[in-house]
Amino acid sequence: MTALHITDIEAAINYWRDRAPSPDGVLLSAEVRALAEVYALMIHARAQEVSTQGFPAHAMAAWLAWYDTTPDTPCIAICSTSQGDEKCKGCGRSFDEVQLWTAMEPAEKRAVWRRITAEGDSWRFTRYAERAMEKRSGT
Repeated sequence: MTALHITDIEAAINYWRDRAPSPDGVLLSAEVRALAEVYALMIHARAQEVSTQGFPAHAMAAWLAWYDTTPDTPCIAICSTSQGDEKCKGCGRSFDEVQLWTAMEPAEKRAVWRRITAEGDSWRFTRYAERAMEKRSGT
């Protein structure tokens, strides 16, 4: 099952709140409203993830617009999987994740991003954190 994590829903809501702030503190943009409906159901169900299957189209469109603002790949151009490592020392992805990255769905990529960020042991997050930030900002 491909799923979206609640932290990604929160990040998308905050993205849209910044882009389309409430004019009166009460009204919400259509994007925030769509994502908030999903978020509320997740909170009520105490769910950390929600399946992308059956995800409301208007909420998915808002989530994907936020997703498009995030860096696509965790790669920092130091790939140890090409040297035979099962897990890349540079970005933290597995060999299969590196190989299949371009074919992965956005929710699958976000799941990998969550895992490697939580692990925090790849060079992306230690030795070469500044290099990863440069790649992220496009400089």
